[in-house]
Amino acid sequence: MTDYELRELMAESVQKCHRAVFDKYCNYVYAIVINVLRNCGSREDIEDCVSDIFLKIYKRFDESTDFSGNLKGFIGTVSRNTAIDAFRRINATNNRFVSIDDEIMEEVRSDERLEENTEKRELSRILLGKIRDLGEPDSTIIIQQYFYNRTAKEIAKSISMTSAAVQKRSSRAKQKLKALLIEAGIGKEGLI
Repeated sequence: MTDYELRELMAESVQKCHRAVFDKYCNYVYAIVINVLRNCGSREDIEDCVSDIFLKIYKRFDESTDFSGNLKGFIGTVSRNTAIDAFRRINATNNRFVSIDDEIMEEVRSDERLEENTEKRELSRILLGKIRDLGEPDSTIIIQQYFYNRTAKEIAKSISMTSAAVQKRSSRAKQKLKALLIEAGIGKEGLI
């Protein structure tokens, strides 16, 4: 979307302009937030952070907004800074407060469960690292497809590809990911 098209949409309807920006940059923002919060944030933390980012972006948009310059760079900067703030807030909360929720206390009491949760976190960290190693746009396709249950058509629209190209890249990316996981000693032939 060009600066001119954004200006026209803003003049026509602020909501349409916001929707167009969201549609175009949603996956970009998610990728930045997931990259920053992958080791500390829950899915809800990631969703909250993305909402905060778009709220900050929309507050800067009005009829007098000059769209010249690098909108993607601006959105990337807001995304990164907001995700880093969320990372700090989550870590500060996790390190300073202990919940006395029965479920959490049961997890703490059970060494077996604690070990299992630690192992799952480590596997998730390794898996996300290997997905990142696939490079773009493959990593975005895999994350959107398997972590956010988006269809090939939805992904294709957001990254400016055809649905068939997304399906083909997804298939190849899964094969590369399988090889990377086997190489790392995580997967076995036929399991992934």
